[in-house]
Amino acid sequence: MKRLLAAMMIACILIVGSVGQVLAEDKEFKLGVLYSLTGAFAPAGALAGYQGTMVAIDMINARGGIAGQYKVAPVVADAQSNPDIAIREGQRLMTVENVPVVLGVFSSGIAVPLAPMAEQHKKIFWVVIAISDKVLQDRHLNYTFRVQPMGSQWGTSTVSLLKENLSKFDAKTPADLRVAVIYEDGPYGASVAAANVSKAKELGMSLVMEEAYSHKTNDLSSLILKLKSAKPDAILHTGYFPDVVLFFRQARELGLKTKAIEGHGAGHANLPKLAEAAGGELMNYCFNVDPAPAQLLDRKKLAPGIGDIVGEFLKRYEEKFKDSDPPTHATQGFGHAWILLNDVLPLALKKYGDLSPDSIRKASLDLDLPDGATPCGYGVKFAPPADAFAGQNIRSYPVVAQSVNGKLRITWPDALKTAEPVIPLPADSPYGKK
Repeated sequence: MKRLLAAMMIACILIVGSVGQVLAEDKEFKLGVLYSLTGAFAPAGALAGYQGTMVAIDMINARGGIAGQYKVAPVVADAQSNPDIAIREGQRLMTVENVPVVLGVFSSGIAVPLAPMAEQHKKIFWVVIAISDKVLQDRHLNYTFRVQPMGSQWGTSTVSLLKENLSKFDAKTPADLRVAVIYEDGPYGASVAAANVSKAKELGMSLVMEEAYSHKTNDLSSLILKLKSAKPDAILHTGYFPDVVLFFRQARELGLKTKAIEGHGAGHANLPKLAEAAGGELMNYCFNVDPAPAQLLDRKKLAPGIGDIVGEFLKRYEEKFKDSDPPTHATQGFGHAWILLNDVLPLALKKYGDLSPDSIRKASLDLDLPDGATPCGYGVKFAPPADAFAGQNIRSYPVVAQSVNGKLRITWPDALKTAEPVIPLPADSPYGKK
């Protein structure tokens, strides 16, 4: 009987111990991941953003999870490049799945209506890619945070590059430079174009054309003919993937000539896919504004340890997705998710004791990372609720990169510049003057 009781006690101890181990291993953090995995936005950068985010999750879990305690369990939803579907999926993630955070979103047309939904349900909406100012402007939201720079910064960046290179256009003053602004008419295009126009007027440039179009159009010939008539020195273009491809194809067919073409993320961002769809020669010497792709960053300028994280991301991304030169959206998907998982959530646990939406909200507002302390190169400090852009990362910024023979080079700002811009478009460009 004594032996039997001893054996039973040992068995109970083993069972309790194993249960405790299982419970520890089963601690997880459900993370809503919402991207357009199919539809028009997928090849424009949404799919790359999702892939970058999944690498961040893999890396955090490989390190033992959030603060070494919680495995990240992604609950993935496909927005299908459709705002109505995205809203339904966002609602499902927040209510049925009951995730504390919904992360992702490529399109501003999707992010704008999702932000107040997060407010309603008191769930964190962590915006990774969508850039429209309207996502946050004058809404004083408490539960939406965007690490990404905002659209107006895209618009001012391209105009600033023009201002700093007037001599390359044979312009003596800003008034000598003829600028055209064309854009898709959604919240994303409108916010970038408004910043283009405002900055160009502020600097005294000659605005010779400003016109919007639907990104669903299948014919941009009339717009391109207007551009030919306006004879701009620089064309500032904001669009999504299908309409950007259409623009470049029809511009070549109709013989459009100019000195510089600058794009603003989204449809201009994924250079390999854009070159594949439109023709590589059509992209040569064109500019794009976005946060710098990880592979373009000078890792020696980053905070200690961040360069190693960037290197591991690039290695894992290539192994998982067979791409050694990932587009900027992959870096955004990775870097902005990494900041949530590696910096904000451990801070919420340490300072507020749990991973509830309110603890995450307070930790997000507490976060204070200097320039160079993230895999995106910039720092993090979110504007407080009283600010006109509450929830915006005020330390983020994009760069202007130029594609030269299939490779991107940073041409603005000076602090991150790796090459001088090629202006005007040379004779071997379909849009350059012979």
